[in-house]
Amino acid sequence: MSEKNLPLYTISTASSLCGLSVHTLRMYEREGLLIPFKKSSGHRLFSEMDLERIKCIQSTINVEKINIEGIRRLLALIPCWKIINCSESDRAKCEAYSGYSKPCWFVNHKNNICEGKDCSKCEVYNSFSTCASIKQKLQELLK
Repeated sequence: MSEKNLPLYTISTASSLCGLSVHTLRMYEREGLLIPFKKSSGHRLFSEMDLERIKCIQSTINVEKINIEGIRRLLALIPCWKIINCSESDRAKCEAYSGYSKPCWFVNHKNNICEGKDCSKCEVYNSFSTCASIKQKLQELLK
């Protein structure tokens, strides 16, 4: 795990650092925009990468004027199958491949390569922590 992925900040600290309410961070999680680390007690911890993702979400909402549903649908368009090299049979069984309303890390994976995997550690989720990284990864995939 890289240093940027280390879960360091409580939800109250993360909310303070980002200038958002705890409720808003929980809503981002509930809407599938981020996956904070959860301790066995259920307490959430956030990493530097999570804070970058939160700032990207904030910017997209406040500057670009795209709402949460729009952000979720944009993230759902990420070609995750290409990033992790899914087989055709895995793609045929995958809601993330056939759907366009939820990012792959928010889909309940059954009978495919992602079943049982921790999405917070997946290359797909971790490739898209900042607004710039989303564009950069998509440019790489289109080469």
